Amino acid sequence: MKYGVHLPNFGAFGDARALAGLARDAETAGWDGFFLWDHLLFCEFDRNDHVDPWVALTAVAAATDRIMLGPLVTPLPRRRPWELARQAVSLQNYSGGRLILGVGLGEPVEWDFRFFGDETDAVVRGQMLDEGLAVLTGLWSGEAFGFSGTHYSLEPMTFLPAPHAPIPIWVGGSWPNGRPFRRAARFDGMVPMVDGTLSPSALQPAVDYVHAHRTDPAAPFDVVASGRSDADGQHPSEEFEGLATWWLEDISPLRFGWDWPDLANVWDVDALRDRILAGPRASPGGAQVAAGQQS
Repeated sequence: MKYGVHLPNFGAFGDARALAGLARDAETAGWDGFFLWDHLLFCEFDRNDHVDPWVALTAVAAATDRIMLGPLVTPLPRRRPWELARQAVSLQNYSGGRLILGVGLGEPVEWDFRFFGDETDAVVRGQMLDEGLAVLTGLWSGEAFGFSGTHYSLEPMTFLPAPHAPIPIWVGGSWPNGRPFRRAARFDGMVPMVDGTLSPSALQPAVDYVHAHRTDPAAPFDVVASGRSDADGQHPSEEFEGLATWWLEDISPLRFGWDWPDLANVWDVDALRDRILAGPRASPGGAQVAAGQQS
C-alpha cells in the first residue's frame, strides 16, 4: 500500500508556497503522494484564500523529486476539457511523470457551480464528465483527434506535446451509485465515498463491482481509501491492507478546529505540519519520525 496526504486548497492552505513547503516535508517524511482539493468556494459565506490547484501543484512539483501529486478530485464538468488536457500534460512532463489526475462531478454543487452559473444537474454533469474524459484522452494521444458530442465539439487537430508517460486517471464517486464506478472501471483507479466512515466492509462491494466491469482485469488499478489516524495510535489504514492500494490521510483541520467563514486563523497549521512530518504510519499525537526512518 502507498500512503498520501490530502489537503484543502483554501484557508491556511490557500497559498502555493505553503503547500510546496508541506509537500517537501511530506516527501522527506516518506509519504508517497500529495493531493489537493479543487474548489472555487466551499460555502456560501466563504472568506478564505483559495489557490488554483494547478498553480499549487506546479510549485509542489518544483519543490519535490519523488512524490506523486495531483488534484483529488477536479470537477471536470466545470472545466474546459481541452484546457485541462493542456494543464495536465504540462504538469506531467514538467514533474517527470508524477501526475495522477483525479476527476469527478464536483461538490458542493451550490457554491462550486451554481454561484458561477455552471450546470448543477447531476445527470447533465455526468454526461459532461464522460465527454470530457473522451476529449482528454483523445487529445493526449498525440495523434489527429476530433470530437462531436452533446456538450463538446472539437475540430480535428493534433494536440502536442503528448504526455511523456501515461497519466493515470482516478474517478471519484459515491457508493452505492453504480455509474461513477462503471466509469472508474474504464480508467486507472477509484476514489470511493460512502455515508459515514469508510470501512473495509463498505469498500469491498464497490471494489467487487468495479472489477466485474473491468475490460482488462489484469491491468493495474488503484483503489483509494482515506481517513484519519487516531490520536491514540490507531491506524485505520492497516484495516485496508490487501483491499486498497493507496491510503490517503486526511490531514484534516476538523480535528484542530472548524469555523466559518475564516479558517486561516483557526487551523493549527503547526500541528498539521507535525502530522505530516511524523510520517505515514504515525498517529497525530505520536513522536515525530526522522527522515529515512520510514519502512
